[in-house]
Amino acid sequence: MGKEASGVWGQLSEGESEGKLLWEPPKLIFRGAYRGIYQGHALKNVRTEGDDLVLSDGTRFTLEPGQAEKWVHAILNPPSRLDKLGVKPGMTVVIDGVEDEAFLEELGARVEPVEAEEGIDILFLAAEDLADLDRMDDWKGALADKGAIWVVAQKGKGAPLKDVEILEAVRGLGFTDTKVCAFSRTHTALRFVKRKGG
Repeated sequence: MGKEASGVWGQLSEGESEGKLLWEPPKLIFRGAYRGIYQGHALKNVRTEGDDLVLSDGTRFTLEPGQAEKWVHAILNPPSRLDKLGVKPGMTVVIDGVEDEAFLEELGARVEPVEAEEGIDILFLAAEDLADLDRMDDWKGALADKGAIWVVAQKGKGAPLKDVEILEAVRGLGFTDTKVCAFSRTHTALRFVKRKGG
């Protein structure tokens, strides 16, 4: 979902240098002799001038010919939460315990969650303790060949389950973790697929 370019000439308020430019929504990051992190208002009026990507404050980055427009498009059209979670129209999606109203509304606009016992493309499973993860064993056989389970759990210091505990428990059930994604302000989502031959 992000972008990366090396050998970019950056003209920042502190000075000029060559470096690496990264687009990690919602942040544009420049790493060179001078460094900068830009987000929100700084990216609001991002535009191209020739091969330069130009920010609202005049900061500019010179990219390979033809790349600046692609970067502007990516910055102005960041992926939605559903895009990051890989939800596509027509998929068989099942919800197990996730009660985030905003998420369910977003999801319903793209694909109607169903109750299914086979051919599941994506399953969203809420986990507040290790016992909740045992349900993944029950769901394993219901997943489509390329199906995945997103474990949605609270994040932060007060979280009842730590990511490492989830990873350890779920790997023990024959799954492999493939991705982590911010789910909401309070929750994170970890993606798992069935381990090959497992």
